[in-house]
Amino acid sequence: MEIRTEETIMSLQQIQISDFTYDLPDERIAKYPLGNREESKLLVFKNSEIVERGFQNLPEEIPEGTTMVFNNTKVIQARLIFHKATGARIEIFCLEPMSPADYGLAFEAKGVCTWKCIVGNLRKWKSEVLKMSFLHEGQEDFLCAEHIENLNGVHEIQFTWENKELSFSEVLEITGKIPIPPYLNRDTENSDLVRYQTVYSKYEGSVAAPTAGLHFTDSVFSRLDELGVHRAELTLHVGAGTFKPVKVDHIGDHVMHTEHIQVNIKSLEQIINAENKIIAVGTTSVRTLESLYWMGVKLLSGKENPYMLGQWDAYTLDGSYSRIEAFQAIVDFMKKENISLFNAATQIIIAPGYDFKVISGLVTNFHQPKSTLLLLISALVGDKWHEIYDFALNNNFRFLSYGDSSLLMKP
Repeated sequence: MEIRTEETIMSLQQIQISDFTYDLPDERIAKYPLGNREESKLLVFKNSEIVERGFQNLPEEIPEGTTMVFNNTKVIQARLIFHKATGARIEIFCLEPMSPADYGLAFEAKGVCTWKCIVGNLRKWKSEVLKMSFLHEGQEDFLCAEHIENLNGVHEIQFTWENKELSFSEVLEITGKIPIPPYLNRDTENSDLVRYQTVYSKYEGSVAAPTAGLHFTDSVFSRLDELGVHRAELTLHVGAGTFKPVKVDHIGDHVMHTEHIQVNIKSLEQIINAENKIIAVGTTSVRTLESLYWMGVKLLSGKENPYMLGQWDAYTLDGSYSRIEAFQAIVDFMKKENISLFNAATQIIIAPGYDFKVISGLVTNFHQPKSTLLLLISALVGDKWHEIYDFALNNNFRFLSYGDSSLLMKP
């Protein structure tokens, strides 16, 4: 059995976030995307060497037979801006559904649903029901928001609307705004409705885009297909916690946010049957793939609640099982339970010292200093992350969500 000792885990938890910072000038943060998605730069880290390419050259950098895994989540228009009769502005940011708790059912809800939300300017919102008018097919309707309960920093908000034929998804399409990252320091614009969404997005639920996928176009996909690269999809709904700064000195004191996973048997079998390397597109795909491995291990080990992976579970479970064994365990479980989708949640933290069980490489953008995403990059490439980020800064790469891309292969 390959299980970490308590001393090893404690040493991981003592990692200092101050060791994972760099100077990021504001002018290097891409405030807007390029006109053409695939015209971004691509930094390639392979065989411990760093070179610059264009993103349209990505297919030539991927070995034949590789399986690339994409997160097909779709960003919802999760920002709702209400105004009280006094003129006070109250902003409600939908995070995840509570009733119904299932994402699909929540978006299909008619007339009423309840969500966990972040509320801006809460002190100006007393007990009254907020009301926003909107037009649907020329008819005025109203979206109402009622504060139900404070849930330790997030809030239970019940939404109601008069037209019972409209789903909550349709209401958000009419009334909501795309929640672009706060560090862009600008309001959402019409172009963000398209550009802060991957071309392959399918399932609503994210409040932030899986930004590594923003560079892909139909022509890039066609070239990947021509070169014999396989594609698989899964779903991880990206939460607002992806922007949560690490405000503690040691990562053991940082509480990772929970994100929700959905995967079908076809995708699991594609991972099982992968004939070559597996490359994740985006850190969210990495979290999903690695979490699924450990959930399979929980099934193989007879552990309770395989649907949930805690922050440090990956460092305490038996890692001696193969990728094939772990993923097959989930497939067998789904067939036994007669379920078509494996719905789960993960709080995994991937930090230096983590042993990757599924991926050999990653397509990703450049991340914020002192972020858990930078910890993940370091876990993959080691101290080479310093050279990679120095190269990007010295060669005018654009950073963060709308910035340039990189292909990072495990040394």
